[in-house]
Amino acid sequence: MLTRLSYFLRETLVSLRRNLLMTIAGIITVTVSLCVLGGAWMLNTLVNHGTERWKNGVELEIFMKVDASDAQVAAVQRQLANDAEVRDYRYLTKDDALKEFRRLFRDQPDLVNSVDAASLPSSFRVAPIEAELTQTVADRFQSQPGVDEVKTAQKQVRQLLSATAWIRTAFVVIFALLLFASLFLIVNTIRLATFARRREIEVMKLVGASNWFVRIPFMLEGLVQGVIGALIAFMAMIGLQNVLTDAISRNSDFSRGFYVTTGDAIQIGLLLVAIGASIGVIGALIGLRRFIEA
Repeated sequence: MLTRLSYFLRETLVSLRRNLLMTIAGIITVTVSLCVLGGAWMLNTLVNHGTERWKNGVELEIFMKVDASDAQVAAVQRQLANDAEVRDYRYLTKDDALKEFRRLFRDQPDLVNSVDAASLPSSFRVAPIEAELTQTVADRFQSQPGVDEVKTAQKQVRQLLSATAWIRTAFVVIFALLLFASLFLIVNTIRLATFARRREIEVMKLVGASNWFVRIPFMLEGLVQGVIGALIAFMAMIGLQNVLTDAISRNSDFSRGFYVTTGDAIQIGLLLVAIGASIGVIGALIGLRRFIEA
């Protein structure tokens, strides 16, 4: 067993050295392909975290009139509590509204100082049981006494998710093309190695070597290329996570709620390693089909 393992490893290293340029090209292509896929994956994770508020059902906000009476506010609250299509809601007092106003306009001190809690409306943040019911619930409360307006974030969220979907689709298309290029290079590298050793392979088969015994060194060669490319992509994902985290921290107002954790980056990286290894082995098997009978 150890003798066979030693033989497989030795033949794999010899083949990698013989076709060094093709090996490097294959590794680079795998790396680029997986970096594109990992980037799209990380973008998807970032958006999923950023839209968590809407995914959890917060789809609309009911703004009361500034002079709405306590009875009108209580009536809206009772209706929300008894509405079967409302999953949850939160009441924001005038003081809460003032805190939010100060946070949003903290770079305009004159405006902040000119506004007090009494001049701002209270509101309800409402989570329907399903996102599709957002407009239905909004229409129901729009005409309630004391209600000034009902704002929904549904349109903006859908636009965000739609744009992100297009970006992800573009990444996937690019990844598919680069994946094909990776497979093509690995297949050609294995074919070159197989062709250079065709006489040796013929002798091995004449003395009784099985097809799998012949295949294994070449499969290991493809595996090495795929895994090395994937490990580089893994490190790139860790770096990308740090870059995104820094960028988000510098633009906290715009990107509040958007984040990618180190755990997310590691998970994506491990999946890329698995994909890279699969690309290498599959490429090797395809490359050997022409020279070795199944």
